[in-house]
Amino acid sequence: MPELKELFQTADWKQEKHVPVIELPEIIKKGEYFKVTVLVGKDNPHPNTTEHHIRWIAVYFLPLDAKFPIQIGKFEFTAHGESTQGPNTSTVYTQPEVVLNFKTDKPGTIFSSSYCNIHGLWQSSRSIEVK
Repeated sequence: MPELKELFQTADWKQEKHVPVIELPEIIKKGEYFKVTVLVGKDNPHPNTTEHHIRWIAVYFLPLDAKFPIQIGKFEFTAHGESTQGPNTSTVYTQPEVVLNFKTDKPGTIFSSSYCNIHGLWQSSRSIEVK
């Protein structure tokens, strides 16, 4: 039986539309809030249809020398064009992109995961430096 960790996929986000892209400042100021944007399909747009869509994005922070990460947020996308008239008949669609703000006094790593209803789990990470 596979382990959950074996099911997460990763790739270069410039080539693979499922990878969550983490955008944030290069250097974080200690104790000050900073903006983190996570999106799927930055250079290679992901379909957002009833049949094929990103269901959620989760964001975690692992402070340097910590044993476990802290969940910063989990965001669900529930409008993919479906309606009572059938698939892709609505004019309401969500874009798999989130913006959040948090602060920390420690450097560490931000992890993000996303879930595509067709292609499964995807992950990426980005280190942060605190001054």
